[in-house]
Amino acid sequence: MTSHPYLRAYMAGIVVPTLFLLIGLSAFCVVRFGYAVPVPLERVMVFPMAIVPNLFGLWNIFYVWLRPRRHLPIGVHGALLPFVVAPLAVLLGTLLGLLSITSRGFVYLQAFTIPYPSLVTLFCFALTVYYLVWKYLVGFFNEVLGIA
Repeated sequence: MTSHPYLRAYMAGIVVPTLFLLIGLSAFCVVRFGYAVPVPLERVMVFPMAIVPNLFGLWNIFYVWLRPRRHLPIGVHGALLPFVVAPLAVLLGTLLGLLSITSRGFVYLQAFTIPYPSLVTLFCFALTVYYLVWKYLVGFFNEVLGIA
């Protein structure tokens, strides 16, 4: 199975975030509409649902393209993706009016406030999660589709 390696890379890349987003959206719908919990996250959820699976797919295509030129372990390659996702999320959140950054050390989202030190902790956690997801899950799907 050597034809269309980039298409297979895209498909292997979008599987994991799509499954996680389906589980997250289902849980959100049950909590929000089933138990009537007033958590207004609908506008904040649009970015992950629209962009993240496509970024995973494109990032996996980039991994497959980059592999013959410079081999980087897939976990490390995946851990670099938050450096792309975070600026895009901040840019899009600011443009849509969902996010505002203050000089007093806080980031205001539409639903809640996050202090800067917590953002650093969240980013380090995201790097770890992305590393593990890419190393074990995306790497597994790459092997299944014969592009590892």
